[in-house]
Amino acid sequence: MLHKTDSLISRNSDKPTTCCAARRHTRVLLVNSVSIRLRCYAGIDLKEDECNNNIYNLNSIEDKMDTNGKTEPGLKENNNRTSVNGTHCFKVLVGTLVHSTREDPMVILTDKALGVLDSKIKFVAEADQLEELQTQYGFPDSAVTRLSNRQFVMPGLVDTHIHASQFPNNGLKMDLPLLEWLQKYTFPTEATFADVKFASHVYPRVVDRTLRNGTTTASYFATAHLESTKILVNAVATRGQRALVGKVNMTQNCPPNYREDSVKQSIQETEQLITYVNNIKNPLVSAIVTPRFAPTCPEDQMTELGQLAARHSTHIQTHMSETRPEVAWVKELFPHRTNYCDVYNQAGLLTRKTILAHCIWLSEEELEVMSRMEAGVSHCPSSNLNLISGLCDVRRLLHHGIKVSLGTDCSGGYSPSILDALRRALHVSRCLTIHDSDQHPNPLTLREAFRLATLGGAQVVDMEDRIGNLEVGKEFDALVIDTEATGSPLDIFDKDKEPDIVEKFLYNGDDRNIVQVFVAGRCVVQNSE
Repeated sequence: MLHKTDSLISRNSDKPTTCCAARRHTRVLLVNSVSIRLRCYAGIDLKEDECNNNIYNLNSIEDKMDTNGKTEPGLKENNNRTSVNGTHCFKVLVGTLVHSTREDPMVILTDKALGVLDSKIKFVAEADQLEELQTQYGFPDSAVTRLSNRQFVMPGLVDTHIHASQFPNNGLKMDLPLLEWLQKYTFPTEATFADVKFASHVYPRVVDRTLRNGTTTASYFATAHLESTKILVNAVATRGQRALVGKVNMTQNCPPNYREDSVKQSIQETEQLITYVNNIKNPLVSAIVTPRFAPTCPEDQMTELGQLAARHSTHIQTHMSETRPEVAWVKELFPHRTNYCDVYNQAGLLTRKTILAHCIWLSEEELEVMSRMEAGVSHCPSSNLNLISGLCDVRRLLHHGIKVSLGTDCSGGYSPSILDALRRALHVSRCLTIHDSDQHPNPLTLREAFRLATLGGAQVVDMEDRIGNLEVGKEFDALVIDTEATGSPLDIFDKDKEPDIVEKFLYNGDDRNIVQVFVAGRCVVQNSE
């Protein structure tokens, strides 16, 4: 069971607690009949008299924001994260820690004390040093949480490729290959986001769902509509998720009712989104330049987008080499370019901040260019299987020194959980070995897939210095896992040791086992029971 703490709620208690010295209030919100407690909610504090015995709909915070993302008088922003008496928020978790390093894809640390001061990890030490640490740092007993031997802390999951606008189609419409699927199902769905009311209905639910599944960082594709993309920015900002948000750029080879009017409009609106996000001044949210993929963008558009990204030092995301017909189409559209990768490289779209989704059908030359330019790959195994796109050889990418992460690619992928992507990545790697064990003798291990889902994601979004594992100095983006949570799909036995418990969670666990989600030190999801 969860022991007495300021930051966790015991399974035997219905009473919300406060955040150590900062005394932040816990709110209870109802989301699709799942009760979730959110504390330090996106840095916004409600009035004192609103905090007692109230239940808020998840959209209530959103409703108190104007279209520019500014809070109305009923909300008070809290940016300094200190209590009324000026002391900082300290939390300490004692128990098992699981994370990745550059040297080791999975490290399991038992009997550790992890201290978080405001947003960052202050120390990781032996649990038996707790008294000394308390003397050194001055945190109260109430700041300490002792996890059971069936619980552990791990880094937050990073989803490097997800289409927020396709969420209405999750679990639907996967009976066609990619290019036909786009035209028949996906473009029509995305076109409906011209209606900002529809966007306001969908996007908050997307962020809620991904957070609930442990995604602390997401790289989102919105649509070609600027105003609805701003709504996604607001949804992310108010809910406290770390995210890259992109307005899709597309001016050709897409339906007349769903395309930008001109390259000029595309560039102007993309720059307007960058300005909008910058003006929010939320360190967790950034704009990302998002040419959909080469067939929908003429070369001058891609070149101007590359220049725009360089001027503002923004991330870039797009698709590449997802299917063989797509690769052939790109060759027809850009016959003067050496290959698909060269189209992007000549436009200035390959940088260390570039996320390339799929990357299944690559030549050796393309791999060398990607490695040299330090572009990263979002491996989307569920989508690749569902749309019959192909089997991505992740081992080959890693062999070339390319950064690799995982993406859910909803709605090509039917699940918004990176845990599902992790499992599918293992399946795909084993399928390659089954097909040709001589060429693929070493399929991915669970440990390696765990790194792809965490530290690998941080590397691909170029945030390894800030997130991705539980090292001192990094921001505390983390999950508290309880393998015996109410309704848990896991069966844990007395013989199971820490490695067994972690493995069972990665293969069989789900959102019911994720009892807390932290982003930058704030608990943004608290699963009540």
